[in-house]
Amino acid sequence: MKIAISGKGGVGKSTIAGTLALLMSRRGKRVLALDADPDANFASALGVPGDKQKKIIPISRQIDLIEERTGAKVNQYGQIFKLNPEVSDIAEKFALNHEGVDLLVLGAVEKGGSGCACPENVLIRALVTNLVLYKDDCLIMDMEAGVEHLGRATARGVDAMLVVVEPGQRSVDCADRILTMCSELGIKNVKAIANKITSEEDLQFIQSATSDMELLAAIPYLDEIRSADRAGHSALSKLNHEQSHVFKELLNQLQSELS
Repeated sequence: MKIAISGKGGVGKSTIAGTLALLMSRRGKRVLALDADPDANFASALGVPGDKQKKIIPISRQIDLIEERTGAKVNQYGQIFKLNPEVSDIAEKFALNHEGVDLLVLGAVEKGGSGCACPENVLIRALVTNLVLYKDDCLIMDMEAGVEHLGRATARGVDAMLVVVEPGQRSVDCADRILTMCSELGIKNVKAIANKITSEEDLQFIQSATSDMELLAAIPYLDEIRSADRAGHSALSKLNHEQSHVFKELLNQLQSELS
């Protein structure tokens, strides 16, 4: 099962991605968590301790690895380098395991834009393609507010794109843009998750605004999630049985539909 999770920054997509990843692991699945958001928060959402987070070096900053695999020097122009570098062993060598989840952080390529043909981007795109199309593990991708890391070929391997929406117009507008990008890439299974719901009015607003997407779940605003974030713990570690039920039901639904 390969799931990408996107949405406007701050809507809670990392929290949802981390919770689903941990639940999958607890059910005995091999899970790879891929942080493809430059504002990397997946480690925090998984509850990785701060001292371990500081030791994580994003793939985009693994200079020796990039130069070895692409045959080009970083930050130099006019070079010829491999467009299909070897990447099949990167997850095994560089992922951080936490509570049964293997976390791999891509990081940001800070020059040339998302489409630049620089060694860093070439390696990252090849890596994402390999993980989506050729790995058998359950894959949870925490995306930025878009689908920039997915090419047309890679998109075919994504089983579902989950768009997290909070009850606000900017979040809805972002969801609409993501839906358009998914359509252009050929990702047909795009579903919405309503998050931070405090009232029936919040839910109705999102239902009306995202009528082009199936609404998979409505997650209430919970003080426990905010407290977990402040303490650097996973949301799952702070939720009681009743509160975690909505996440478990979301995973049940995904597994039923995508298996």
